[in-house]
Amino acid sequence: MGGVTEVAWTVAWTVVDAPIGPLLVAGTRQGLVLVGFRAGPEYVERTVAALGRRLGAPAVADADRLAPVTDQLAAYFDGRLRAFDLPLDWSLATGFNRRVLRELAASVPYGTVVGYQDLADRVGEGREALAARAVGSAMGANPLPVVVPCHRVIESGGGIGGFGGGLEIKRQLLALEGVLPAPLF
Repeated sequence: MGGVTEVAWTVAWTVVDAPIGPLLVAGTRQGLVLVGFRAGPEYVERTVAALGRRLGAPAVADADRLAPVTDQLAAYFDGRLRAFDLPLDWSLATGFNRRVLRELAASVPYGTVVGYQDLADRVGEGREALAARAVGSAMGANPLPVVVPCHRVIESGGGIGGFGGGLEIKRQLLALEGVLPAPLF
């Protein structure tokens, strides 16, 4: 009795051209699992291999499977989308980081910002300076930037703070959302 064998699941990935530079996006059966900045060939090769090992599944280029992601990213960068509606796979974030990132995704909408300490308070980490630093570390480890908007987290005193993608990309994203003035050139 020759049956149909189930095809093993894979991690789909593609590179998206964006105004902030090429983005590597990857997804699993559960949803979007990774957004990576500066997705040049070496970065893509290294990151895709590491992602496949970490998730225990082969990673294959599959732009069709990621069409909903690429469509929403294009709409966001064109100014037509203010809230992503994508299933997310939180496999690459755990513990405190996952808690902070979920709170960020749920409570800091397009065009707004939140301080590191304010976000720490929202997840019940108290007024300790270390809590704000821990939030900063969680933002730096965000596997889903842009979609889970770590660019919207700033210093409590109003400074821009850090950003894993670089401060210029953070400025561009905040300008796109109307939080900062657009650069002159």
